[in-house]
Amino acid sequence: MMIEVAIMVEGQNGLNWPRWQRLATAVEDLGFAGLYRSDHYTNSRPPDLDSLELWVSLTWLATHTRRIEFGPLVSPVSFRQPTMTARMASAVDDLSHGRLTLGLGAGWQER
Repeated sequence: MMIEVAIMVEGQNGLNWPRWQRLATAVEDLGFAGLYRSDHYTNSRPPDLDSLELWVSLTWLATHTRRIEFGPLVSPVSFRQPTMTARMASAVDDLSHGRLTLGLGAGWQER
């Protein structure tokens, strides 16, 4: 039996494009099983920090990595119209050849 380890990051706590790209490269190169991120528009307390939009960042991941699994942990169902979430998830999963894991939930952050 082999244990696989994945990385999960809070996308609203200072995540920008250079950091996301470096992180994805490291996760892939170091042999981690996956890279997952939260889906928040802002961090929980001011001041606001850099924050990448979830589906844009996952689309980049789908086209710039070869083997890692990835996805939102979790994407609140109240953030987007459900049909759009389903269509975006389907497209990103297709781009990645089936590597997307779709985590959905109620969400918790008031801000």
